[in-house]
Amino acid sequence: MAAVDLVAEFPQPAGAARWAEVMARFAARLGAQGRRVVLVTSGGTKVPLEARPVRFLDNFSSGRRGASSAEAFLAAGYGVLFLYRARSAFPFAHRYPPQTWLSVLRPSSQAPSGLLSLEAEEKALPGFAAALRSYQEAEAAGTFLAIEFTTLADYLHLLQAAAQELTPYTSLIYYTLLLFSDFYVPASEMPEHKIQSSGGPLQITMKMVPKMLSPLVKDWAPKAFIISFKLETDPSIIIDRARNALEVYRHQVVVANILDSRRSSVVIITKDSETKLLLSEEEVEKGIEIEEKIVDDLQSRHTAFIHDKN
Repeated sequence: MAAVDLVAEFPQPAGAARWAEVMARFAARLGAQGRRVVLVTSGGTKVPLEARPVRFLDNFSSGRRGASSAEAFLAAGYGVLFLYRARSAFPFAHRYPPQTWLSVLRPSSQAPSGLLSLEAEEKALPGFAAALRSYQEAEAAGTFLAIEFTTLADYLHLLQAAAQELTPYTSLIYYTLLLFSDFYVPASEMPEHKIQSSGGPLQITMKMVPKMLSPLVKDWAPKAFIISFKLETDPSIIIDRARNALEVYRHQVVVANILDSRRSSVVIITKDSETKLLLSEEEVEKGIEIEEKIVDDLQSRHTAFIHDKN
């Protein structure tokens, strides 16, 4: 999809230009440091059915893998641009939803006036302090930038802006975990106001969303190391589907996973290799996540990719 088509089919959301400037500064700062950068897209997209939307077609993903992967990339020394769906999992926070800490955090009576101090037993929130420190260290170092989107149009414009701002810098990874909407209603065909149920059964004709890996690989970021994910429920077709994606889009890596085992097993697939990554029972008991192994493997491949390019 060309840039002119993107604008015509998906009107630019408010704030897109401002976020492009923020991304440009982020990229320039990390580029000056010679730091490797990864763009992680995470969550799902939402498609409005009206111009003043009340109803949506939602394509939901929890974003857990994206959040955990962002943490692993930060730990590996990468700068991370985290493009994520509103209310999906957020790095360092997703293991601690409000219901886990509302009942265990207590305001401290010892806090000086004007200062809020909270206390909790360490065993009640295991790992919370370490996660908080890791997030604050990344924020202070300027190595983590999170940008939130809601709709498909938001995501497409932000993805294109990110590609334009990051592409001039080498050592770049695109780590595309987003669960993408397959259908949308063009802005020109949307009713302006809420669709009324009094009109009887609803029939909507939707257009297919172009596969965005194609312009990302060919036009927006042709020199980047690009990783996509393939999720299936049928183990008998997953490898063929992943290899087909590599052949069609000509990017570097597909991470293939099966729905029932995605938290403990994946296959890293390239043009000429297949590498299975597994978590042992002992690793699961220790709290090790499969994303740590994925990022460790991809970091080595990224290094080799950079050396080959140079």
